[in-house]
Amino acid sequence: MTVAEFDARLLRVPLARAWAGDVTSVGVIATHVVRSDGVEGWGFSWTPQIGAQAVHELLVHDIAPAALGRDADPETLWDPLWRHLHEAGGGGLTTIALAGLDLALWDAEARRRGISAVDLLGRARASVRAYGSGVNLHYSLDELLAQVGRWIDAGFDAVKIKVGKPDLAEDVDRVAAVRELLGPDCDLMIDANQRWDLDRATRSVRALGAFAPAWIEEPLRADDLASHAELARRIDVPIAVGENLHTAFRFDEYLRAGAAQIVQPNIVRVGGITPFRRIAALAAEHGVPLHPHLLPELSGQLALTLTNGEPMVEDVEDAGFGALGALIDPSPVAIADGCLTDLPHLGLGLRFARKDLS
Repeated sequence: MTVAEFDARLLRVPLARAWAGDVTSVGVIATHVVRSDGVEGWGFSWTPQIGAQAVHELLVHDIAPAALGRDADPETLWDPLWRHLHEAGGGGLTTIALAGLDLALWDAEARRRGISAVDLLGRARASVRAYGSGVNLHYSLDELLAQVGRWIDAGFDAVKIKVGKPDLAEDVDRVAAVRELLGPDCDLMIDANQRWDLDRATRSVRALGAFAPAWIEEPLRADDLASHAELARRIDVPIAVGENLHTAFRFDEYLRAGAAQIVQPNIVRVGGITPFRRIAALAAEHGVPLHPHLLPELSGQLALTLTNGEPMVEDVEDAGFGALGALIDPSPVAIADGCLTDLPHLGLGLRFARKDLS
């Protein structure tokens, strides 16, 4: 059973709520595979604003020719294709592109069996906790509190907000106001999106620690392993990283160095389900919680298969593919009262609209 056909097409999906002024849409590269037994599968690659066309070119010009005629088992095919692309980079655009084929192959196998990807991979739980999230550093304080209020009204008992204002005092004021609105029993996570250096991160986290954050996400440049390890020695708040780590090797380095107390792999950015499962095994080996990054319609399905701890799924306000009208079929998951469950569907249940939505 081999890869008989593979194609990819680029879509631009407008966001209902801009992620700051320069991110008003996301790039989706919808993929379609046909195996030699005639079974079809659908997947995707994804990137906000930057790099979508480059990912599409990698899929069409480098991945497709290398995949045709080869074994269609995703766990067999992933490593040879990664080595094939390695000259263009061990991670980043190459792994983002590889996800487009990997997801389609997993989808095809689940569809062949007439089941969901969750059941193919091994369902471990009936539901998973979800948290409200937003790209909101540019929001005024009133806009931020209104967003947090919407999450509370929707039943979330955990939320995440952005930090990293030029003036630390403004971060303190915003986090204090959010904590007051949430009360003491809601989990509050903060995300700096790589905005600080080591000394600024140390000062900031020590100041913001007064509001009991569950974690500080990406306090430093994701490339700087040594500074993350040093920061972990300086602060008491758990450090969460992973959305900008692209290989299992990199996650292993962070875990071995004690530089991450929580890992957040983005399933597309690491190259799909195949490497995500390897990263999950590493997290379990080190006893570190894993909470998949973004894309709840995909991440939620994978979270339902995790056996280590209690994973959480990120639900960015007004950014789900179903809510954005990007899917042919109904969303494969539902989020209500801070809880994600999957709905009846075949495969991944993520087939994208056939024309550009922009």
